[in-house]
Amino acid sequence: MSQEPYAGAKRVICIVRNGSSHRGKKAADRLTTAFPNAVMVHTPIHASWLNNVEISFSVVRRKVAQPNDFTGLAQVRDRLRYFQNRYNTTAQPFRWKFTTSDLADLPARLDRHTTDHPEQSFVALTA
Repeated sequence: MSQEPYAGAKRVICIVRNGSSHRGKKAADRLTTAFPNAVMVHTPIHASWLNNVEISFSVVRRKVAQPNDFTGLAQVRDRLRYFQNRYNTTAQPFRWKFTTSDLADLPARLDRHTTDHPEQSFVALTA
């Protein structure tokens, strides 16, 4: 924060998850006190899908750690290394297809779905 481009920025938005080290108003106040141009924004609770590290851990859990049939730590290490090497050679960037227009249309789509399937109920919250 003390170096450019952050030091000279009118506002720097820091997006953080709701971890114990930066949860709540006190954490946001500490950041703003140290850096008046910084604004802390928390991701929604239970929104791990927004955190790339958690996405990676989720992939490892599903592709490597389950089922948990390891006979020892060496087998865990070997499976993790094999997966990492294979993933690094085959991984491709995610191609996000959900647009702001899709987001704007989401409540109407949910309403249509509820009309078509009255046995299922949805609540759509919009800001």
